[in-house]
Amino acid sequence: MPGFEKKLKIGSHLLVIYGLAIGLLALIWYFNWILGIVMTLFLAVSFYYSLRVEQTLVDETEAYISTLSHRVRKVGEEALLEMPIGIVLYNDDFNIEWTNSYVSDIANEDTLIGESLDFLSKSLSEYINDDTEDNHMFQYGNYVFQAHVKRAERLIYLFDRTEQAEIEKMFKQEQTVLAIIFLDNYDDITQNMEDARKSELNSQVTSVLNNWSHEYGVYLKRTSQDRFMAVASQAILEKLEKNRFDILDEVRHIDTEQNVPLTISIGVGASRINLPELGELAQSSLDLVLGRGGDQVAIKDESGKVRFYGGKTNPMEKRTRVRARVISHALRELVKDSDNVLIMGHQMPDMDSVGAAIGVLNIARANDVEGYVVYDPDDVETGVYRLIQALKEDDDIWNYFITPDEADDMATSNSLVVVVDVHKPSMVVHPRLLNKTEFKVVIDHHRRAEEFVENPTLVYMEPYASSTAELVTELLEYQPKKLKLKMLEATALLAGIIVDTKSFTLRTGSRTFDAASYLRSQGADTVLVQQFLKEDLDIYIERSKLVERAYMFHDTVAIAKGTTGRTYNPILIAQTADTLLTMSGVEASFVISERKDGRIGISARSLGKVNVQVIMEQMNGGGHLTNAATQIEDTTIDDVEVLLKELLTDYFEGGDEE
Repeated sequence: MPGFEKKLKIGSHLLVIYGLAIGLLALIWYFNWILGIVMTLFLAVSFYYSLRVEQTLVDETEAYISTLSHRVRKVGEEALLEMPIGIVLYNDDFNIEWTNSYVSDIANEDTLIGESLDFLSKSLSEYINDDTEDNHMFQYGNYVFQAHVKRAERLIYLFDRTEQAEIEKMFKQEQTVLAIIFLDNYDDITQNMEDARKSELNSQVTSVLNNWSHEYGVYLKRTSQDRFMAVASQAILEKLEKNRFDILDEVRHIDTEQNVPLTISIGVGASRINLPELGELAQSSLDLVLGRGGDQVAIKDESGKVRFYGGKTNPMEKRTRVRARVISHALRELVKDSDNVLIMGHQMPDMDSVGAAIGVLNIARANDVEGYVVYDPDDVETGVYRLIQALKEDDDIWNYFITPDEADDMATSNSLVVVVDVHKPSMVVHPRLLNKTEFKVVIDHHRRAEEFVENPTLVYMEPYASSTAELVTELLEYQPKKLKLKMLEATALLAGIIVDTKSFTLRTGSRTFDAASYLRSQGADTVLVQQFLKEDLDIYIERSKLVERAYMFHDTVAIAKGTTGRTYNPILIAQTADTLLTMSGVEASFVISERKDGRIGISARSLGKVNVQVIMEQMNGGGHLTNAATQIEDTTIDDVEVLLKELLTDYFEGGDEE
């Protein structure tokens, strides 16, 4: 090209020279015609030569442009067909019209013309319709592609991001995971052991945990008699989750010679944060597990969500009279220092919620502090209707029941809010009340869930207690001696215990009978309890129809589904689940129905071999090992049934059975 540019410059200079020469020639002709003839001939020869040069220049230029165009066209075709980037043209029906050879080679097909985009990825069509997403990652076989769409041209560019995805996966799998392992009942089991037997038990525990750590490549260090620290990677954690932390079962099978299984709790922190924060995350997970009764694993990651494993055994009764007395005295001091006490249970209250609230109301009155039960008259189910009616007839009690609006007016920054039989803010009668004071107390017998009352002043959660009414009854025993329950109040507390234990058949310990005995001494009427629990004939018939629709799943699970388009009372489906559990061969029962609020509800019951709590938690619910429930929004009863069956299949086939 330098020579070509030089010729262009020469040609332009010649034109200037010829112009000057013609002007000079005219002057020569004027003064000397002979010299003019000579100069004219010379100029003609020069002009002819210039034309030849210009023509040569034009020919060379055309040849150069022709060659360049050919090369550019050839390079374009080569790039379009052979470069390592996928190109796909599609039509309005999302069918492939053309691809370059790169896409065909990846798909190992001669041609993809006519195939749907779903052949490459079922998410491609959704991505094209979503104008908010700029780039879309999807996997095809062993490849990971990033799709960039030119929607106006109906064109897709596919960039291979397989190596990048592998690096990201490797980085994630090598992330550090911290775990704290705690021996739940080590002190209780070894309390009266001889030193030799205690040493032998320690050796067994250490041996089992060491074998487990060596098998999975976990670094394990014992930090105290009942605590271990473990360090692993994300890849190891995935293996442990795949095997559902079988170490829980191995430790539980250690022989303690007391017919009491030794159990462990594991809190895991897995996140892209620094080590001190990761340690706090692991400790937080362990606290959550212990709040749920132990014998479980809780894993917290960077998303803040928690995954649970284990929890297949009923928690042992480990609380002592000392703890109940300490909590009772702490609650008394909080009550005495407050302006008033506002007590509330969960939405759609049951016997346990109302009974426990009445018990706390008496604690406030015993300490000469005004106490009130927050009650929503529009949120009363048939299960507590008779109890509420009886309370309304007693002005001395009913005057202390207030509406949520009245509670807002009474609340001060120094009020004490006591939440009973629930610990999820979204489920309390009046969630806004929790934000009106800094002093909050939680008394509950359910296993702790991820959602919890923020910054509580005092927490008394005992998942191995039969009911919240049982816990409150124990607290009442350590209040001032002037406290005297009325017959109706004692009966309400006893009704809460009887309902939650199914008449002392489930989750019943020695402390349960102690609490019932105390309430009887306070005048609780068992006949009145039975009157409260009586049901209408229409409800009995409706429950029988639900039972009739039940079928067996996985041999030992009974599932009943309500009629599509018909709503059912939550108490009714809970009673139906209880009834199914009494049938021969049924180890667990699930009842699914539509609710008045548009959600789909499930009540789950178990005799203990199936952990219904774990299953319900996967459906955004919760509860106990033997008693749980959930409500699901924006779905249908048929879809919920399918999801439940999938979770049950995964539960049984995944090795969660005893």
